[in-house]
Amino acid sequence: MRKLSVRLFFAVAAIFAFTASNAFAENSVKITEPAAGAMVSGNVKVCLAANGVTVEPAKNGVNAGKGHHHLLIDADLPADLSKPIAKDDQHVHMGDGSTCKELKLAPGKHTIRALFATGDHVPYNPALTDSVEVTIK
Repeated sequence: MRKLSVRLFFAVAAIFAFTASNAFAENSVKITEPAAGAMVSGNVKVCLAANGVTVEPAKNGVNAGKGHHHLLIDADLPADLSKPIAKDDQHVHMGDGSTCKELKLAPGKHTIRALFATGDHVPYNPALTDSVEVTIK
């Protein structure tokens, strides 16, 4: 009986440790639209989902576990994640707290990268990011 109790204890402990470690690994963002490799005519609608963090407008300030999306068009992640994300044609801020954005891109192949950041536009570190490649006809 004692052997069974010890085994049961370790089994429950292992399940708890696995579940707890996965809970912390769940902070992520995902581009849900368009699909990777999509061929798009005209504007491309980009939609995002967040897991483990809450999307809110930038005007709400810097709040733990919260922030908003940015789209990086044909641009790499910033080398320094401690600085605010640039705002230009390649760095689209979604500071209104939206989760979808329509982009007008030139014909050809493009990489669209999502990057989640706090209210002051500073990315989370490690980066919460996802990317897809699309072709605009």
